Amino acid sequence: MIKDNQKNLNMLHVVGDGAIVACSYMLAFYLKFESPISNPEGGYLSMGTYFTALYFLVPAYMVLYNMLNLYTPRRATRMRYELYNILKANVIGLIGFYVVLYMLHQDDFSRTMVAMFAGINVFLMSISRLLLRKFLRYIRRKGHNLKHILLVGYSRSAEGYISRINNNPQWGYVVSGILDDTVPLGTTYHGVKVISKIGKLPELLESNDYDEITITLPLDRYDRLEELVDDCEKSGIHTKFIPDYTSLFPSNPYTEDILGLPVINIRYVPLTNGFNVFIKRIVDIVGSIFGIIIASPVMLLSAIAVKMSSPGPIIFKQERVGLHGQSFMMYKFRTMQMQSENDEKKCWTTKDDPRVTGVGRFMRSHSIDELPQLFNILIGDMSLVGPRPERPQFVEKFRQEIPRYMVKHQVRPGLTGWAQINGYRGDTSIRKRIEYDIYYIENWSMEFDIRILIGTVFHGFINKNAY
Repeated sequence: MIKDNQKNLNMLHVVGDGAIVACSYMLAFYLKFESPISNPEGGYLSMGTYFTALYFLVPAYMVLYNMLNLYTPRRATRMRYELYNILKANVIGLIGFYVVLYMLHQDDFSRTMVAMFAGINVFLMSISRLLLRKFLRYIRRKGHNLKHILLVGYSRSAEGYISRINNNPQWGYVVSGILDDTVPLGTTYHGVKVISKIGKLPELLESNDYDEITITLPLDRYDRLEELVDDCEKSGIHTKFIPDYTSLFPSNPYTEDILGLPVINIRYVPLTNGFNVFIKRIVDIVGSIFGIIIASPVMLLSAIAVKMSSPGPIIFKQERVGLHGQSFMMYKFRTMQMQSENDEKKCWTTKDDPRVTGVGRFMRSHSIDELPQLFNILIGDMSLVGPRPERPQFVEKFRQEIPRYMVKHQVRPGLTGWAQINGYRGDTSIRKRIEYDIYYIENWSMEFDIRILIGTVFHGFINKNAY
């Protein structure tokens, strides 16, 4: 079983990473000072002086990688998250290296070489992780390095877990069977059978060598949870619990300790943290001012085009629902023929809507009509990134029809958002849009905002669903 080899594999992993750090450093030294393309001016410190730093550098990077969970076994983690953590670790390491050199007054130590080391190390470390994943996938196809799992309880969470494992064979998970008291023995779900009753768990733990027990009891049988956890812990086997009410939990739940009592927060919203709110607001103010300056020529031309295309005001104001369910007036360039307030409230824009002007259709398809919302951001009604705000009548409608719809109002609405850059804007699925919005709200970080803004620049302005 895998647990017999995991410690050795982890040790080899750490040793290999240490070797890569050292090789990256030596390669950076060679390229900077010894290679045919190098041209050091005025001499440089000796090789011995530079290489002495490795005694401290390699252990420091191993600690840094461990702090960023690069040695935590995560078979189901996507590769891009691991690569992101490698990049983050090396950025932190580079800054730390510079700080140490400054504190030690090492003015002759080449900062350029240190930066070259960081770049080379990111590249080599990323390549090594990619090759390691390919190697593990290969040996798992051969039947090695597999993690054998026993599920306790047949439920929706058990079916969901099995489906995900079957769809991702590269994880190397093998579900050996399910224990349940109500589903008949021999019942199969995607190739996994119900092999025994739950009461047989202690016997099966004695006679089999499972790597992991996953408790997937249905909600109405949680009275047995404590007993089952006790049985699993007596065997010393790693135990997991997948609740049968995952639809209520956020994608990134967290707990609080109330005098020894663990409390699970149903909804984790990073933007309830005062510091996070402050940082995001500063970015919004700076970003909106910068955006207004950069987009001012486009906005001026758009204003002229709107005025010439049809009679009516240049700016269209519409009531929307924002942070904490409070209403505000959102600004857009007018893209439709003038209509009464009652007609405007009846429905939203659809494909080939006759109310949209020719100029307005072009502005909508390229998101130019949204530019006045930079002023909404500046005054604090909106943010650069967040869920798109909706009109009050649709909020009342959707809050009754779509579970968790009102969660989106726990943050400021945005000019762009995670749902928008994934194509969910205009006349598209509201349910899918809310899924993306809630994912953004629960997983907010400044890095996430930057990713969304970059995504908006590359494929968010032009959208076939914006009518």
